[in-house]
Amino acid sequence: MSLALLSLATLCWGAVTPEPMIQCGPENGPSPEWMVPHPLIPGELKDLQVEPVRSNVAMEDYLILMNISWTLRADASIFVLKATKICVTGLNNFRSSSCVRCNYTEAFQTQTRSSGVRWVFSYTGFPVELNTLYYIGAHNIPSADTNEDSPSMSVNFTSPGCLDHIMKYKRKCIRDGSLWDPSITACKKNEKTVEVNFTTSSLGSRYMAFIYNGTVIGHSSVELHQSNLTRTSLVIPVTGESQGAMVQLIPYFHTCQNDCIRRKATVVLCPQPPVPVPLENRKGWLPFLLPCLLVAIWVLVIGIYLAWRHERIKKMSFPATTLLPLSKVLVVYPPEICFHHTVCYFTAFLQNHCRSEVIIEPWQKKKIAELGPVQWLTAQKKASDKVIFLLSNDASAECDGICGKSKDSPGDSSQDLFPLAFNLFCSDLRSQALWQKYMVVYFREADTKDDYSALSVCPKYHLMKEATAFCTELLRVGQQASKGKRRPTCHKSCSL
Repeated sequence: MSLALLSLATLCWGAVTPEPMIQCGPENGPSPEWMVPHPLIPGELKDLQVEPVRSNVAMEDYLILMNISWTLRADASIFVLKATKICVTGLNNFRSSSCVRCNYTEAFQTQTRSSGVRWVFSYTGFPVELNTLYYIGAHNIPSADTNEDSPSMSVNFTSPGCLDHIMKYKRKCIRDGSLWDPSITACKKNEKTVEVNFTTSSLGSRYMAFIYNGTVIGHSSVELHQSNLTRTSLVIPVTGESQGAMVQLIPYFHTCQNDCIRRKATVVLCPQPPVPVPLENRKGWLPFLLPCLLVAIWVLVIGIYLAWRHERIKKMSFPATTLLPLSKVLVVYPPEICFHHTVCYFTAFLQNHCRSEVIIEPWQKKKIAELGPVQWLTAQKKASDKVIFLLSNDASAECDGICGKSKDSPGDSSQDLFPLAFNLFCSDLRSQALWQKYMVVYFREADTKDDYSALSVCPKYHLMKEATAFCTELLRVGQQASKGKRRPTCHKSCSL
């Protein structure tokens, strides 16, 4: 129990203990810890890195500083670490050295951070000069005794010149033209001249351009009356092959004189202007061009006419397929009619040429079984735009021979809905608005049986002689089918 409480207290203490940070200050002499013996000392650093960074001290005044970062080793010696000392020695025209001591604000309780990564710290503060070699050494405190070697780590760092993307912001580099962008373009006009274009700077007014391809093959200079940002062009004579050669632009500014930053570019071919066709050549082509143009126009006119004529014939043949909307049609037929030879072909004709959604009894046997024949037929008649009575014309004998009836023939298993549909038709004869949705279609002669003589009041169509009129009438939904005289609304044959 006590061990568990001790572990819990340790976890809670670790959770609230702040992580170590650094507080850095100059220390150029020996560290006080060096004069005192220590039973335990920390090991050397794991890693030491240096890079220049830009610091904006004032408006348009940038100071380039050295950013030094170091990584601690993840071993037990970290628990006695108190500080890290860094010394920088610059080797340029004269030797300069300075040191900084970074004390850790808290004692290390763990070898790594809570996330598991090593302890990494950084310090930014040593100014960086141009093109200078620096020697950076670092060691941990407390260091070894006087007669012992102290663990340390060192790296060399050479600062770049004004063309570096960081160093170009030093004040000296800016005065020497490090931020000047001349946008040089150089192109070969011909075998003897090269044209060089560039933007001048406000820092100076004199410029010289050299073209070299292994050796100098041409040069020229220009001196402007005033220093401003203008686009200047130089045409330079050359004595050798200039394509692919290098152009070096040398500015002469007040601060750097002959030692200013030089810019380079590559010579390419100048874009060639379009060559105009001579007038006499154009006249020579004119007799051939005019006939070709006339033939092309004639072919285009013929093509447009044939396309227009084709569309007109299509619209005249079956206007319902392009002009009228889709209609819903209920087809009923007597049981003696040949289903495959007559009903199926007629259904395909309605769908393909008359844009009709066809309803026939063999396709909805399941719904008929659920609702019953009378209710199904009443619902389909109400939902349909047209109800078509397809007559057999007493051709059952011939049909039987053509169809070759079998046990699986739809006509054998289908219910005879024709008498039910006829009774619905007779009940609708009392309303002129209702019986106008009925139509009669036959394929040979208009021979209506006496039992169904009441259908004679319906519009009758002889297919395929009256196919166009039939499709047009079929899809004229909601309009009056016939404005002629109608026969009496009921006859003796209305009841079966």
